[in-house]
Amino acid sequence: MTPHNASDDSRWSDLDRPPLNVTALRRGLIREGGLWSAIDVVQSTGSTNSDLVARASGGTVEEGAVLVAEQQTAGRGRLDRQWSAPPRSGLFFSVLLRPAEVPVARWGWLPLLTGVAVAAGLSRAAGVDTALKWPNDVLVTVGGEERKAGGILAERAGDDAVVIGVGINVTLRADELPVPQAASLALAGAVSTDRDPLLRAMLRSLEDWYDRWRAAGGDPAAAGLQEAYAVGCATLGRTVRAELPGDRALVGEAVAVDGDGRLVIATKEGVQEPVGAGDIVHLRPA
Repeated sequence: MTPHNASDDSRWSDLDRPPLNVTALRRGLIREGGLWSAIDVVQSTGSTNSDLVARASGGTVEEGAVLVAEQQTAGRGRLDRQWSAPPRSGLFFSVLLRPAEVPVARWGWLPLLTGVAVAAGLSRAAGVDTALKWPNDVLVTVGGEERKAGGILAERAGDDAVVIGVGINVTLRADELPVPQAASLALAGAVSTDRDPLLRAMLRSLEDWYDRWRAAGGDPAAAGLQEAYAVGCATLGRTVRAELPGDRALVGEAVAVDGDGRLVIATKEGVQEPVGAGDIVHLRPA
């Protein structure tokens, strides 16, 4: 057995899960006139979103800052749902955006835009079929069944910025899944689980969609975003049960995502009711 430095154990303890190469990521993504301005990788943190929101509130961070954690110990989903994963088993990152040219009323499209970008990037780089569950889950197919491999969380940072966090399970094995309904790219049969090209593909796709959306003044139809989301959204065309605050539930067919990014549910009474991401507690197949 080759002698080795014990301090290397944590970094190389799982050879299937090598660390990210921050130098190569910077070289591949940061360019003159491009969106990405800084890329930092930390070994472990509670939440990349919380860290980046705190930095942005201090006013020292440029648009396009990217913070990646090899391990998140207090990752948060929507409604502060907690989740965590083994070190280097996924891609956990947050980006800072300042869409000054887009009316604030349209900023609600940012998590949906990120979903479209992430799904497109992963489809290309990992070779897996991806779909989106409204409002913020990334789905892959394992054994003929759609399962959640990741999620997206957007948070305001002061008056002029939004931090968007993305968490994707990359090499999680079946015995490591937080819940049986979860999945990873590896379990979905990804052709590659090399996290460097996967992260580059997602960030390039995000830059592309963000530029398109900003150029359209945030208009999701003009940017092609509303249509792209609808095409990739597994929720549409299905009968769903939306659990709303105050113990209210709405059952019907998910028929569209409207211009405000809300899910339109057609009830059996013939009413079409839009539901916003901020209003919904759970969305389940009915």
